[in-house]
Amino acid sequence: MTTKPTICVYCGSSPGDNPYYLSAARDIGRGIAGEDWRMIYGAGNLGLMGESARSCIDAGGEVIGVIPDHLRFVEGEAMGLTALIRTETMHERKKVMFSTADAFIVLPGGPGTLDETIETLTWRQLGLHEKPFAFVDTDGYWQPFLKLMSHMAEKKFMRHSFLEYYHVAPSPEGAIDAIRAALS
Repeated sequence: MTTKPTICVYCGSSPGDNPYYLSAARDIGRGIAGEDWRMIYGAGNLGLMGESARSCIDAGGEVIGVIPDHLRFVEGEAMGLTALIRTETMHERKKVMFSTADAFIVLPGGPGTLDETIETLTWRQLGLHEKPFAFVDTDGYWQPFLKLMSHMAEKKFMRHSFLEYYHVAPSPEGAIDAIRAALS
């Protein structure tokens, strides 16, 4: 018997300033449930985090939340989770999310999302994993970051092959399609 793939979703605990960000979070949650995958994320109830988890749960999906003790009352824990894992530190949270995940999808977010994204991609560069990774580039949100990655490669601070560690999709459906193809 095979287990369901677990998709880690990195995204903001804020809704951002664009209604398309919340829409993309809903679509990712529903898409993960629709594929019969399991979702793991930072357990927050706010912003894109909460929206993606609620949408996955509402669509019949399984959602695992991972939250450090110090954020329990800041981000709030989402209700109805399949499982909630409490950790002592942010480092432990990231380790649990990473080790449980079979693939990663990143939606718009702030410094925490960027931290998780860079760490996961750096670990790929170091040969610590080959897990698929997809950006949902809602309304061009990730374009400045992607340009910076290209700039670093052009300036020889990383190999150009780093740019192949991730797929960039303009829509949630495109990210789901890329992860499905990579997991096949």
